[in-house]
Amino acid sequence: MNHIVILTHQHEEFSEISYVLKEIAEVWRERGMRVTVLRGVDQRMDADLAILHVDLTVIPDEYLEFMKRYPIAINGFVKDISKRKISANIVNRRDGYQGPVMIKTDLNCGGAAEGAMAQKTSLVQKYIRAIRRRLHWSMRAELGMWDYPVLDSVKKVPRAVWRNSDLVVERFLPERQDGFYVMRSWLFCGEAEENRVIYANQPIVKSPVAVRIEVRNEIPDELRRMRQKLGFDFGKFDYGIVNGRVVLYDANRTPVGRGVTPESAPVFKLLASGIDAFLKPRLRAAG
Repeated sequence: MNHIVILTHQHEEFSEISYVLKEIAEVWRERGMRVTVLRGVDQRMDADLAILHVDLTVIPDEYLEFMKRYPIAINGFVKDISKRKISANIVNRRDGYQGPVMIKTDLNCGGAAEGAMAQKTSLVQKYIRAIRRRLHWSMRAELGMWDYPVLDSVKKVPRAVWRNSDLVVERFLPERQDGFYVMRSWLFCGEAEENRVIYANQPIVKSPVAVRIEVRNEIPDELRRMRQKLGFDFGKFDYGIVNGRVVLYDANRTPVGRGVTPESAPVFKLLASGIDAFLKPRLRAAG
């Protein structure tokens, strides 16, 4: 029986959130594999394979060190997925860019995970978070993902944004087709993958506002090279194809789904099969 360890943050409620990995883990259990979720790095447990699933933008060093104990470490080297790390489209105040821009948090998923965890560490952090969330959006550390401002030009970016290290200004480079805004979402585990094309009437494209979703499994080589450079074994990349080039919007190692549905169940089974390629060397050695 193969044993898989999923390493989460000590304050992460893995079982209470619709993480894609949670549903994949259920498929592994159905296949007879043993799956253990470890919260924090205080407990040592032997396993054939470990998956780093800490829902933070920058992984604390002690979690990366913990992953080195395992013979196979999924995402074990993906430390930083901040926008300043992954984006090739960050705009500086005086770089001469003239086109439209979008304001995002430097932290992944609007900074919500970091904010929620910080307030668990102390009462002071809880009050700081509450105060900052009441400020004008340009002075916040967190923004709702539906609330990322799109502005016509750099000139319209509030001064406070340039002074706020928690926010970034990116070139607004949407993919457009037939009047729709388009986002492509590549979900993968090893060599198993699904690629969706999502069409919407608004600039911020997510599945809940989609007017149409198509499955197209042609993955651009340029995007595969980005994944290799960032070191991802499991995760989700949101991207567009603009003027023939890949624009990476977001890279996420702890993607969230919408639970098991008749449509999603086959996807979870497909992604679960991606673990086999990692375990094959171990199986051959045991044989």
